[in-house]
Amino acid sequence: MKHWFLPDSPDVIGLLLRQADITIHGLDAFAAWSSGDEAGAQTVRDCEHQADDARRELHRALREAFSTPIDAEDLYALSERLDAVLNGAKNAVRESEVMQMQPDAPMAAMAAELAGAVEHLRDALAALLRDADEATAAADAAIRREREMERIYRKAMSDLLDQAELREVIGRRELYRRYSRLGEEVVSVAERVWYALVKGG
Repeated sequence: MKHWFLPDSPDVIGLLLRQADITIHGLDAFAAWSSGDEAGAQTVRDCEHQADDARRELHRALREAFSTPIDAEDLYALSERLDAVLNGAKNAVRESEVMQMQPDAPMAAMAAELAGAVEHLRDALAALLRDADEATAAADAAIRREREMERIYRKAMSDLLDQAELREVIGRRELYRRYSRLGEEVVSVAERVWYALVKGG
């Protein structure tokens, strides 16, 4: 009598959540750096490398999995979009250092909203299999934090009109835009959560 054995199904959701946890830690460090904690810059870099490792582990698991609880394409896209958030934070730190321009109060406020938004994204990912309404609500909460970040961004850009020093205006404008693009990456993750829920429904 033949016995058929299916291959083990790796915990792909757990791997995605591990990447999300690293992203939260990185964005918390980014918020701390934006508020004046210079040590946060190295933590952001370290987390970006750790998240890359977590992403590769998830990709490997997706290749080997016989089946996944959520469409593999959605898991891949969620991982890639999470990665873009942390990459964006690392690039913002790098650009600030290159321009020798320290973060200011609007950047600190925007980073705090971004860090909060990423926590909501993690909640959304954790609820994907458990409760679609909960996952949707968490994704919506992430979007609301991003909208508040955009409000801060617009006010900061407007205030630059009162700044006389050209170097300051150009540098701040570029950094503010970096933060704004980070918000767009957050929205991209939330929208993919919505899409995965629609497909799964």
